Amino acid sequence: MNNTALTAAVAGFGTGMSLIVAIGAQNAFVLRQGVRRDAVLAVVGICALSDAVLISLGVGGVGALVAAWPGVVRAVGIVGGVFLLCYGLLAARRVVRPAATGLTAAGEAAGSRRRAVLTCLAMTWLNPHVYLDTVFLLGSLAADRGPLRWTFGLGAALASLCWFTALGFGARLLGGYLARPGAWRLLDGLVAATMLVLGGSLLLGG
Repeated sequence: MNNTALTAAVAGFGTGMSLIVAIGAQNAFVLRQGVRRDAVLAVVGICALSDAVLISLGVGGVGALVAAWPGVVRAVGIVGGVFLLCYGLLAARRVVRPAATGLTAAGEAAGSRRRAVLTCLAMTWLNPHVYLDTVFLLGSLAADRGPLRWTFGLGAALASLCWFTALGFGARLLGGYLARPGAWRLLDGLVAATMLVLGGSLLLGG
């Protein structure tokens, strides 16, 4: 892999991680399953594979659109840039006004592998934000990479796999840390910085 491809892959990994790492129902569910060691492999696999499919749809779909209408890449970049700036500002706001609690593993147990799988599928595919993050945002950012868009997408998919694997199988170690609001202030700070830089880059056409 040459330096240009490596840069695209690292950018995809960082962007994917920034979008995935946020307090939400899906992350809380994966953490809860990990703490209880209940259907962890199935849950982690569903989350990572679902993200890979959605990222592929975004990279392929937006990439095909750009190939058909080259001029649309600028419009997609502007819309994506504005969205990323808003996303970054919201993350920055959470740094200033953090949530009272962090990610908690409290709640009822899944009860069975089938129930855990169905719950995980629902939290992933019925969440409208996942489509904005993976299909639209990552797709538009990947399109900006031209022929290296699939390398960028691969990096983003790898970030998803690493995050959910760490969250699910490392839950007993991460649970106490992620339960602290201060940990999420740090993560939100990193997310805000990444999103603001990427959003500005898209708007400037870089």
